[in-house]
Amino acid sequence: MSSPDPFDLAALRPRLPSPLQHIEDDRFARRGLRLVLKRDDLIHPELVGNKWRKLAPNLAAAHGRAVLTFGGAHSNHLRATAAAGRLLGVPTVGVVRGHELADRPLNPSLARCAANGMRLHFVDRATYRRKTEPGTLARVLRAAGAEDAYVVPEGGSNSEAVRGCRALGQELRGHADVVALACGTGGTLAGLAAGLAPGQRALGVPVLRGGFLTADTEALQKRAFGGRCGDWALDDRFHFGGYARVPAELDAFAEDFEERHGVPVERLYVAKLLYGLVTLADEGAFARGTTVAAVITGRPFP
Repeated sequence: MSSPDPFDLAALRPRLPSPLQHIEDDRFARRGLRLVLKRDDLIHPELVGNKWRKLAPNLAAAHGRAVLTFGGAHSNHLRATAAAGRLLGVPTVGVVRGHELADRPLNPSLARCAANGMRLHFVDRATYRRKTEPGTLARVLRAAGAEDAYVVPEGGSNSEAVRGCRALGQELRGHADVVALACGTGGTLAGLAAGLAPGQRALGVPVLRGGFLTADTEALQKRAFGGRCGDWALDDRFHFGGYARVPAELDAFAEDFEERHGVPVERLYVAKLLYGLVTLADEGAFARGTTVAAVITGRPFP
C-alpha cells in the first residue's frame, strides 16, 4: 500500500469541525452557567486535538521534508509529530530535553515516538534552554544529522500553527461567551482568540509556572497577525506546581469528572483546565447566563 501524499492532509480524514458536547453539571448550573465541551480530542485518533490544528499547517509547509522538533520526555507534541510522520511517510526527528535519558530505557511516551519511526536525539538541559538561538540550533541540527530538516518549535507553536488554530475560534462563533483552554506555549490560545467573534473572550489556563505566557502569546500573535488581537486573558493559578505535576487532589478531581460525564480527562492539561473552570464558577467569575466552552485538547496516554 502506497503512502499518502504528504500534501493531502485531508486523506487522514480529520473530524472537523470537532463536535460540541453539552454537559449537565450542577457546579455550573447552580450559578446559572452552561458548560459545553469542544471535543478536539475527537479530531483524529493519533493527531489529537490542538496537535492536529498546529501540525497540519506545518506539515504542509514542510513539503515532504524531514521534520525536526523538540520536547520533553512526556511530550504530547513529540508523539503527535511521530504519528504524523508515520501516517504521511515523512521522516521525523525528536530533540529530547535531558541528555541523561539517552542511557535509560525509553518511557512509554518516547517508546511510542520510536515505534512510529521518530529518530530521537537527546541534548543536555543547558543546550535545550538555548535551542532557539541560531548558533545553538545549528549545532543541534548538525549533531542530529538533520541540517536540511524543517524545524518546528517546541509545542508546535509558530506562525503557521497560530494561523491554523484560528479555525478553532471560528468554529466556536455563536456557541459560547467564554472559551477556555489549557496552555503550554500559548500557540493555540493565540490563534483561538483571533478566530473568535466580537463579544466572545478566550481564557487561558497555563500548565507551567513562571507567568511568562502573556508575553509569549502576544509575540506569537504579532508574528502571525501583526499585533495583539482578540479578547483574551490568562489565569495562572491552576498549574499545580508545574508541568506534569498531578497531585492527588487533581487526579481525584479528574476521576470524579470522568464518572460524572463519561469523558476521559487527560491529566497534564485538560484536568487543570476543568479544575480551574469549576473553581472560577464557584468564585462567581462568570455572570449568570454565560455559556462557557472548555476546549478538550487531548486525551489520556497511554
